[in-house]
Amino acid sequence: MTRTFAGLAVLLTLAMLATIGMGFWSFFLEVSEWKKDIFIIHFYLGLATSLGILLVHCLIFTYFLGTGRWVKEVGLAYRLPDENLPRLTRELKRATFPPALFAMLTAIAAAAAGAGAQLQAWPWYVHASLAFVTLLVNLWAFSVELRNLTTNAQALHAVMEEVERIRREQGLPPNDEAEDNLLSTSA
Repeated sequence: MTRTFAGLAVLLTLAMLATIGMGFWSFFLEVSEWKKDIFIIHFYLGLATSLGILLVHCLIFTYFLGTGRWVKEVGLAYRLPDENLPRLTRELKRATFPPALFAMLTAIAAAAAGAGAQLQAWPWYVHASLAFVTLLVNLWAFSVELRNLTTNAQALHAVMEEVERIRREQGLPPNDEAEDNLLSTSA
């Protein structure tokens, strides 16, 4: 997940920069058919970028909810102490959600301000300012999310090591072997 997220974060950062660039290019062009074409590119790029921002941060929400639940269930099943790994995953989730939510809200605000600027109901600089705020907030959120994803991956690995240790102590087969046995009996 860490590599996937890093790739998506880079892609979204480039998309935000391209959207901002196309917006300024469109703004400073003389009124012409070419300006309309550039504006349409800015509009659709901005729409796709906003939806991408929402998608990626919702993916982060879902990932932390799912892995946190998995660690909780495994912790209960194997009687792992809560103060180590289950608590760590909860704290990571709580530390990740506010930046991700703030990043999504700024993208929504920038898109709404863009619609306001297009309809000439709001000044253009509100939209432009919110676009830069969205870029900065998303860069901050991406760094928090990537750091917490890395720590979470280490926590998941530690949970699996602890489960393997407990299984060995109880004379149970390792997870891989138990999984293979389960698959062969169900086939």
